Amino acid sequence: MHPMVNVAVRAARSAGNIIVRNIDRLDRINIEDKGENDFVSDVDRMAEDEIHAILRQAYPDHAIVGEERGGEENADYVWLVDPLDGTLNYLRGFPQFAVSIALKYRGALEAGVIYDPIRQELWTARRGGGCTFEGRRMRMQPRPGLDNALLGTGFPLRLREYHDAYLGMFGDVFRRAGDIRRAGSAALDLAYVACGRLDGFWEIGLKPWDMAAGALMIREAGGIVGDFSGGDRYLETGNIIAGSPKLFADLVRTVAPHRMEGIRA
Repeated sequence: MHPMVNVAVRAARSAGNIIVRNIDRLDRINIEDKGENDFVSDVDRMAEDEIHAILRQAYPDHAIVGEERGGEENADYVWLVDPLDGTLNYLRGFPQFAVSIALKYRGALEAGVIYDPIRQELWTARRGGGCTFEGRRMRMQPRPGLDNALLGTGFPLRLREYHDAYLGMFGDVFRRAGDIRRAGSAALDLAYVACGRLDGFWEIGLKPWDMAAGALMIREAGGIVGDFSGGDRYLETGNIIAGSPKLFADLVRTVAPHRMEGIRA
């Protein structure tokens, strides 16, 4: 395993230990409301601080941008950190959340790690080095399109201006897909696409740390990741579609009639 991936794995596992240790004291955890349907807890901050400490010790010259602590992309190497993707699930005892860590080098995704601390499942990826799930190399199975596919998605609950557009997309996808899952952790959804548990995924309004690691995993497993126009600006727009090549193209075509100002790409 590449040294930078090794460090990210160590950071993710250490943060995961903090997350699991605090599950039994959720009633005593300080929770803040960052906005509508958006929460942060002491556990998020402790987990992010742990990741920062491990990354900073190994690579003091790298920049770190985290969901809770922020940061600037002011170096060639930039780590994108989501210490607890699926905070609301965690706070409610719904066991679908993960640690997500990605590395960019001069703007290109270089490495990614996603760790599910409840199931102790680990995904890793390195640009040009493939994607692994629990140490096994992953290769996505091609699908001819949306028909009978099992898809993941996320609801843009905090983006009220896009509710009607999203519901239009959902309706058209729902009429063709085999089934759709909305579990509340985009990082895990993308990891599931990479390892074949889901066939594809789409969502509006994500942050780079939500999707960077998972996007690299899907690409390294032979899939395609893009924005709603089929381009590659998903880290900028926050709007993402992912799947095997033919399914990806079909999903782009299906959501296209519902794109509006702000979600054209």
